[in-house]
Amino acid sequence: MVISAETRAAIDAEIAKYPKRRGALLPALHLVQKQTGWISPETAQELAAIFEIHPIEVMEVVTFYNMFYDRPQGRHHVYVCTNLPCSLRGARDLLKEIEQHLGIESGETTPDGRITLGHEECLGACAWAPMLRIGAQYHENLDVETAKRLLDELK
Repeated sequence: MVISAETRAAIDAEIAKYPKRRGALLPALHLVQKQTGWISPETAQELAAIFEIHPIEVMEVVTFYNMFYDRPQGRHHVYVCTNLPCSLRGARDLLKEIEQHLGIESGETTPDGRITLGHEECLGACAWAPMLRIGAQYHENLDVETAKRLLDELK
């Protein structure tokens, strides 16, 4: 079993709040991901059994929302905003420089498990482009050297 007894109890408490069992799937996914860091195929099977659905139905939800992960993640999530205003101010070039600096591409995790790099369509800070998010913290008006320094400081 992948899901701990503590997480299973929390899932059961969530299920009790909903008139239909499946209504608690999103909260359950959050709980499991908090425990394991991602939703593995084995975890999806366990959740499917709990919710009396097929594992593919669990994975459809996981892959639809960008807050769930279907593969192991780094300790830090770094997302570069690549919408039009950020791109016009160099965000795509910044992302390419970061990829080269880390030796990975967007969507990948560094071999040491330190950083998972990605891009997001809009982080809502167009006036301060280009920018990136590390966890929940925004870093705005970036140049390549500042971005590299921020990433190098992550443990």
